[in-house]
Amino acid sequence: MRFLLSKLPSGGKRTLYALALVFCAQSLFAQTTYLSGTVSDGTDPLIGASVKALRGTDLIRGAITDYDGNFRLALDPGVYSLEVAYTGTQPQRVDSIVVLAGKINVIPKITLITTNSLSEVVITSYKVSLIEQDKTSSGSVMSSSDISRLPNRNSARDAEKQADRTKVKRSKPTASTPPPAAIKSTAPAILYQQPQPESPHPGKPANSMGDTTRRDQYSAEQYNSIVENPFQDAKSGNISTFSIDVDAASYTNVRRYLNSHIMPPPDAVRIEEMINYFDYQYQAPAGEHPFEANVEVAPCPWNPANRLMVIGMQGTNVDLEQLPSSNFVFLIDVSGSMGEETKLPLVQQSLSLLTDRLRANDKVAIVVYAGAAGLVLESTPGTEKAKIKEAIQKLQSGGSTAGGAGIKLAYDTAIKNFATGGNNRVILCTDGDFNVGVSSEDELVKLIEKERESGVYLTVLGFGMGNYQDGKMQQLADKGNGNHAYIDQLSEAKKVLIQEFGGTLFAIAKDVKLQLHFNPEIVAGYRLIGYENRLLATEDFHDDTKDAGELGAGHRVTALYELVPKGQTLPVLGKLDSALVVVQKPDNSVKIKPDDLMVLQLRYKKPKGSAPSKLMEYHLNAAAMDRKTESDNFKLAAAVAEFGLLLRDSKYKGAATYTHA
Repeated sequence: MRFLLSKLPSGGKRTLYALALVFCAQSLFAQTTYLSGTVSDGTDPLIGASVKALRGTDLIRGAITDYDGNFRLALDPGVYSLEVAYTGTQPQRVDSIVVLAGKINVIPKITLITTNSLSEVVITSYKVSLIEQDKTSSGSVMSSSDISRLPNRNSARDAEKQADRTKVKRSKPTASTPPPAAIKSTAPAILYQQPQPESPHPGKPANSMGDTTRRDQYSAEQYNSIVENPFQDAKSGNISTFSIDVDAASYTNVRRYLNSHIMPPPDAVRIEEMINYFDYQYQAPAGEHPFEANVEVAPCPWNPANRLMVIGMQGTNVDLEQLPSSNFVFLIDVSGSMGEETKLPLVQQSLSLLTDRLRANDKVAIVVYAGAAGLVLESTPGTEKAKIKEAIQKLQSGGSTAGGAGIKLAYDTAIKNFATGGNNRVILCTDGDFNVGVSSEDELVKLIEKERESGVYLTVLGFGMGNYQDGKMQQLADKGNGNHAYIDQLSEAKKVLIQEFGGTLFAIAKDVKLQLHFNPEIVAGYRLIGYENRLLATEDFHDDTKDAGELGAGHRVTALYELVPKGQTLPVLGKLDSALVVVQKPDNSVKIKPDDLMVLQLRYKKPKGSAPSKLMEYHLNAAAMDRKTESDNFKLAAAVAEFGLLLRDSKYKGAATYTHA
């Protein structure tokens, strides 16, 4: 209305135009029909509950509840049913709701009852139950037997075993053939049929760039293949090098599968991301460096003959008001695939939360893409929150997905409004299903690698299910000096964008690399758990042109190694393991002392500028191998890792079980 009045002609006719417009507006509002209500758990409002309006079995419109548990649906007059669902509660259906024309129809408060579903995993020790509700939702514990009984969707081999057990003879399913009765579930049909992975590039991890990806035959979800790191012989190769990874998207995605009562595909389980989802109480940095390293060794819970080493890094916490000014570009996928309530509507609510956090010296531009890309909001200061939110809420989905064009325009917009000395970042919100123009993973990565030279960082926020392109999202974040989170509900958006605001959106160090030099007189062998897509060659550690991960303000990074003590027998390397053994170049720059278990080196660069990397070095005494007690940090990291090994059905899981005590 304000926009229309601002365009009125001057002169004597202005009042008539204004009255006519007001009359038209009143007529339009009188004809608008809404259905509204509130969802709670009986005590508190439920934020991010899913509300669907149906006629029969046809979905008419969906919404997500706001901070106060309220929802509003614009509907045509008629009779509807509502389906309301929230993680950790029993879904509820309300039938025969009469929606009258030209008014806001309010229904009584809907109360959802707590069930034994899963919302959050809180692991306090590897000696207790692995699944527990978070305080953001109502719920209770999912037991180990509950998990073990979940429908197995991990591989074609397991599907064959299930068919054998039920004596069902079946042919190999195709994309047009529904899953056989023997492996049907009442949960959403996300059957991930995967053969045992083979690396197409001997000597190169199978999920590194250039590898193939596999698509679920019963949905369009896509994950890059993971071939787990093998045990390395410390005598023939005692150096391990990798980049940090602060992403935690895998944990939230795995939680989504378990909430649907389906075991996640093995390649959806990236153990390092599950570990890094949780908070650890590491020693804070006190010196010149923006982070501090903490190392602990204790017996390995799933293989007591070995040791587990936990390396924890704690980044400097920075007060919000001391953070530099931000130049954000919200890059939003508004293609047809984003129409579901867990996609664009959740994106809009998530970015509205972030908008509330903006300061006066911050600014935001909004770029959208579907069949083409467009700028819908010029760079706008954080003082104009209402204007930013209005632009966000007006977005609608439809059309194909020209992701490459959107990325290019977003970076151009960020560069045009570049904040010198500030935080320049593109925040991409999408399901990753790019299908127009530059759309292949290799093409998109090349585009991102080129654009990152501008000094603009990238945050990738994934939304939705059914066609979620996890592999593309991972690669874009890895190659764009950025991070990747998966948002499945509003409470997760609050965690990522509000509670972890600094860590998600402000880098304190870039190109952070770790290199460990093990003493073969103390350690017979070692295995890095996770980080398969972050492995680096030995010489990459000293090469400042090699890209590595970024560390955000207040972020914590945890890495685990399983160590085989000297005198113990190394696990027999299989054919696949042997192909993945990294051929190391000699590095004589590090002097290992006789009483060293290992020497840890770290390199990082300042987030701004092109200054050379800085080196940090730690020596861990061999006496650490004899420690029998564990800290709370160790117990938590070990429990999450063991849980991940079980979900992957890893051949390195040893004696791990869901009931491990």
